[in-house]
Order: sequence, then structure tokens, then C-alpha cells
Amino acid sequence: MDNLLSIITFLPLLAALIMAFFLRGDDMDAQKNAKWLALLATGATFLISLLLLVGFDAADTGFQFVEEKAWILGLSYRMGVDGISILFVLLTTFLMPLVILACWDVTHRVKEYMIAFLVLETLMIGVFCALDLVLFYLFFEAGLIPMFLIIGIWGGKDRIYAAFKFFLYTFIGSVLMLVAMIAMYLDAGTTDMAQLLAHEFSSETISLFGWQIFGGMQTLLWLAFFASFAVKMPMWPVHTWLPDAHVQAPTAGSVVLAAILLKMGGYGFLRFSLPMFPVASDIMAPFVLWLSAIAIVYTSLVALVQEDMKKLIAYSSVAHMGYVTMGIFAANQQGVDGAIFQMISHGFVSGALFLCVGVIYDRMHTREIDAYGGLVNRMPAYALIFMLFTMANVGLPGTSGFVGEFLTLMGVFQVNTWIAVVATSGVILSAAYALWLYRRVVFGDLIKESLKSITDMTRRERAIFAPLVVMTLLLGVYPSLVTDMIGPSVENLVSQYNLATLDSAAATQVAQH
Repeated sequence: MDNLLSIITFLPLLAALIMAFFLRGDDMDAQKNAKWLALLATGATFLISLLLLVGFDAADTGFQFVEEKAWILGLSYRMGVDGISILFVLLTTFLMPLVILACWDVTHRVKEYMIAFLVLETLMIGVFCALDLVLFYLFFEAGLIPMFLIIGIWGGKDRIYAAFKFFLYTFIGSVLMLVAMIAMYLDAGTTDMAQLLAHEFSSETISLFGWQIFGGMQTLLWLAFFASFAVKMPMWPVHTWLPDAHVQAPTAGSVVLAAILLKMGGYGFLRFSLPMFPVASDIMAPFVLWLSAIAIVYTSLVALVQEDMKKLIAYSSVAHMGYVTMGIFAANQQGVDGAIFQMISHGFVSGALFLCVGVIYDRMHTREIDAYGGLVNRMPAYALIFMLFTMANVGLPGTSGFVGEFLTLMGVFQVNTWIAVVATSGVILSAAYALWLYRRVVFGDLIKESLKSITDMTRRERAIFAPLVVMTLLLGVYPSLVTDMIGPSVENLVSQYNLATLDSAAATQVAQH
């Protein structure tokens, strides 16, 4: 089908425009119409995105479903997906109808709330489909605006502080990326990402302010992109915006933030850092690997002392993203496969965990762990669902969480045994904080008066969790669904990376002799 990616990308935006111009009033009927239109648009987008699976050839490592049209100022509108990006598009379209269902009880400025999520879906899909630097940057940066509004208008009592912190952290990091993109255009003469992948940026050592920059221009470009993607992931120590954003964001905002927005950083490393700046990536890999290992241990220890459920899960997300960056910069088949698998799995699991917090927050209006206890006595279905996703978060075999962590650690072990040992301790720590949270919230006697009338999950809430349960278990027992699709593209990425770094090492030896 022609223009399939454009249809998938802009259908939610079209629904948002219809909602903005044709839905009037703020009575109950108008609110209901806004919710149903958003659900219909996101559901239709997901169903149409399944056509990508039908027509996708996993053996082809190039870009598929490519669209190219003349745009503005001599730039081109280019869209396409490969084995790496297609799964992130499908993850986004899969989760957004569930996010809209999770908003069903919202009563404050409902139309604007739905418009924000629909616009955000268009911008997130656009990031994963863009094949032009300018287009990528526009989608990447514009995504900040609806998320900023979602946190700032519909968030908790400190929402303004959290929204500005989120915006400033991610925006400042991305300014450096914009400078790097301009430098890339001046060097390569194009903004076409497919051509930039084939372009060889200079890796000769240069002197800057008296410092010797190994890897030359590649290293400078790599550092600029790293500033943006490390904040987006987020990596330690630029992670402090995430717990605040999660705590203040509404439940649906937290789900999108954890399940999709964080993945843009990892996707950026895979799309830019490794293939376009391989020599710089090779030079900086030990730095990133140790940073990731420290992040896993440090944020897991911080999670252990949290009293707020959302904050605990937010720090858990930072730890799990540490496995992702480790896998990517291990730069071997298992490592990169594991990193992508971990991102997809984390999309389902962390999204579900934030939804679990939302279920009891809607009833009790508190996220304090001490306010709960003994919920299994009143909410057996909830206790079962919460247990499944807690186990997936820990990395229990049979769940998707295990596969990503195992593959990542295998990849890192081949590169640096000590880093693998440090990172493996994070598995033990994740079990400690996750099981500690579950025991205090779910088990024990129901002694708090306020909890004695709490009700179990509604049919709508169970319907939201059902697809997440299916995907978490399905990928846990049949990971080939993901690995077969990404395998050839990852193999091509790793082989090109190894070739470039070997050529660079050989050239350096020749220069020294």
C-alpha cells in the first residue's frame, strides 16, 4: 500500500484536528464523544499498522515502505522502517488504545486531554519512521510539547515543577544534537539518513583547545548526540527528571513516558551513534558500559528506599534502561538483540506496572506504600495481575523480562566480564525492591479501615491488562517473534560496525609505523 507509513503516522493527528474543530461543549456527551473518537482513531491506527507486518520482509536489511516527497527549502519528506524501527512503531500503536482506555475516568478538560495524546502518538510514530535528519529532529523535539502539557495540566500538585524540569532537561540535551546535525549536513551535503549511513565521517585525531580528540569529528558528533539520547533514556546521572515527571504525571502520561518516550533514546543510539559514528562509539564504549553498570546498581539501591510506588517503578525504569545501553554498546549480536528486546518488553511491563499503580490510586488517591497492605483479601484479580508484572520486571524465566536481560548480559559478558558481574547484581536488587513493594501492598492482613471497602478491578481495567498479559507471556516463551524480525538488521548493523572499527584500527597502526 502506498503511503502506508504516512497514514499510520498522521491518522491520530487527523482525529485530533476533527476533535479540536468539530467537537463542541464540555458536557458529559461531548466528553464521551471525545473519548470514543480517540479510541476509534488509536484502534484504527493499530489495525492499519498490522499491515506493516504483512508486507515486511525481515531478510531485507534495508529500509522498506519508503516514501519520499519534495518538502520545504529543498528538503525531502522521507519515511521508512527497517527491522529495528518497525517494532517500535508497532509497540506505539499497540499501546495507545490501552492508554486511551486508561483515561476513561478523566473529567477535567477531556477533549484537550485526548487531543494531547493523539498528537503525541503522531509525533512518536514519526520519530521511528523518519529518514531525514530535519524530519527526525522535528518529530523528536515536538513530542516534548504534548507531554509537557499532559504533566503540567493534568498532573499532581507539583506538576508545574516536574513539567518544566522534564522540558528543560530534554530540550537542552537536544540543542547539541541540532548543532551536530547541521555539522553532518555541511560535511556530507545531505540530510538523507540512508545516505548518511553510507557516509564516512572523519575519525582522524584532532586537537581542540589543547586537548587531543581521538576519533576526531566522529567523537564530537557522537558526544552531541549522546547528550540528547542519554537524557531521553534517561542514563545516570542525568536521570533525575524522570522520577519527578512520573510521580506528577497522570497514570496515562506515566504509561506513555515509560513505555514509549524513553525508547527514543535507545532507538537514537541504534540509528545514529553505532552506524554513523562507529569509531567514536568504539572509543566511548567502555565509558558507556561502566556508566550503565553503575546506573543499574545505584538506581536499584535508590528504588529500595522509596515510599512512593510511582517513584520506585521510575527508578526501576532507569535501572532497566541501563541494560539497554549496555547491550547496545556491547555492539555484538546478542547485546543489541537483547537491548531491543528489553526495550519492547519494558514497554509492556513498565506500562502495566504504572497502570497497576493507577488502579489503586483511582480508588484511594494515594501512592504511599504504607497506605496499603492486605489487598489480596479484597482484590484477588488485581493481586494476580500485579504479581505477574512484578515477576516480569524482576526477569522471571517465562516472561519477556527474562529474555532481554539474559541476552544483554550474554552480549556484555563477551566484551567485559567485570561489567557483566556488576550488572548481574542488579538482577538480585531488582528482585529485592520489586518483591518488597509487592509484599507491602498486597500481602498481610487487611487492617486499615480505609481499605476494607475497596473493590476489585472493573471489566474495563481487566480489558486493558489482558493484551499486556498476553504479550508479556508470549514473548517470554516465544522470543523468536522479535528476534527473527530484528536479527538480519542487527546482524548487518554489527557487521558494518565491526568493519568500520577494524579499518580504523588498521589505519591507526599504519600511521604509527
